[in-house]
Amino acid sequence: MIRKYFLSMSMAAAVILTNISVGYVQAQATSTQSSVDQDIALLRKDIRSDKKQIIAANMQLTDAESPKFWPVYDQYAAELAKINDSKVAAIKDYAANYSTLTDDKALALTRQIIGIEESVGQLRLKYVPIFSKVISGKKTALFFQLDRRLTMLVDLQVASEVPVVQP
Repeated sequence: MIRKYFLSMSMAAAVILTNISVGYVQAQATSTQSSVDQDIALLRKDIRSDKKQIIAANMQLTDAESPKFWPVYDQYAAELAKINDSKVAAIKDYAANYSTLTDDKALALTRQIIGIEESVGQLRLKYVPIFSKVISGKKTALFFQLDRRLTMLVDLQVASEVPVVQP
């Protein structure tokens, strides 16, 4: 069951990024951009839903922990979604400039992505004590392991779909 969810998230990420990297780079008409934006919004919603199901299936929360955990998780997920908005914007910016990418633009996008990664790390650090107030230390560690693995799964799919910079 858990592998099914991982596969589902991976496939959703593949569809999103195929649309971004291929569709957006090849055809940048306004209607295409609108379609890509709609696809991204729908698939991000699906990924968040699948992620929540995977977290729920693996956390083994007690009846006492569950009502405390999920509001914190939802708050965390909302803050993470804002950071991920920046990641999507950076990918779209890269796709829009791919064929005419300058050294300066490449460096700017590199700095932007590294900054986004740092923001995710800072968010996780911020939430460690918050989660540990509502669940045990081991369950907090498990949550962040799951969160990180799911993020890496999507990031791996993104990396495989977005074309590399051509020197």
